[in-house]
Amino acid sequence: MLSAQLYSVRDQLAADRAGTLARLAAIGFRHVEPFGLGAPERTVAERLADARALRDELDAAGLAVSAVHAAAPDDVAELAEECGILGADTAFIPHPRLVPGFDTDAFADPSRVDAFADALGTLARNAAGHGLRLGYHNHWFEWAPLPDGTTGHDRFWSRAGEDLLAEVDVYWAVAAGADPATVLSGLGERVAAVHLKDGPAEPGAHQTPIGTGRVRIDAAVTDGIRWHVVEIDTSELDPFELLGTNARTLVDSGLTRWE
Repeated sequence: MLSAQLYSVRDQLAADRAGTLARLAAIGFRHVEPFGLGAPERTVAERLADARALRDELDAAGLAVSAVHAAAPDDVAELAEECGILGADTAFIPHPRLVPGFDTDAFADPSRVDAFADALGTLARNAAGHGLRLGYHNHWFEWAPLPDGTTGHDRFWSRAGEDLLAEVDVYWAVAAGADPATVLSGLGERVAAVHLKDGPAEPGAHQTPIGTGRVRIDAAVTDGIRWHVVEIDTSELDPFELLGTNARTLVDSGLTRWE
């Protein structure tokens, strides 16, 4: 099923969250993927209050939540409560820097890869005890080459444990020189969602409509993956128009459905 990552319209959300959600619903979206949950700079009370306000706005727009992006929690129970308010049972950590003590170098050295994999594997097991599924969302730096000829990506997933899910961003996999279909096949049933977008597949480059760049979306969307999430990191195009164009391309080609 189709979902939209709300980071795509982050500026619009900051200006008018309720109006932005209503506009996404008018495009045809029925599910969205919020970001910023578990933000350590906010108190638990603030996070829960914002989750309730967001839930009210989502309900008003007729939108449901596919999953969320979140920081690694100090207390998994708190994040589970935050997600529960939104009706989400899955949270993806979208960057190593959202896990205390780590950053992009988490994939550049075998010992750091192991430590990061152990940290997320433990978090995932703890989250499961609170009814929350935890996963990791890739960028491009995960495929850093290691001294033994493998990559940080492969070492990480071979060690992280079966409780940790994957959200595969196929655009960034291409940017790293990986074949998305091979990545998805290797991760198998771990893959709970994919992020879909197109363009030059280079860090910092503007993204373009699906079908105009380097990403073979049709080869990356396979049976068994529940959520197909359209996202824009940066683009010269209007984000609502690009999200709508990409969504319709995916639906019209039979690769996904609105709900």
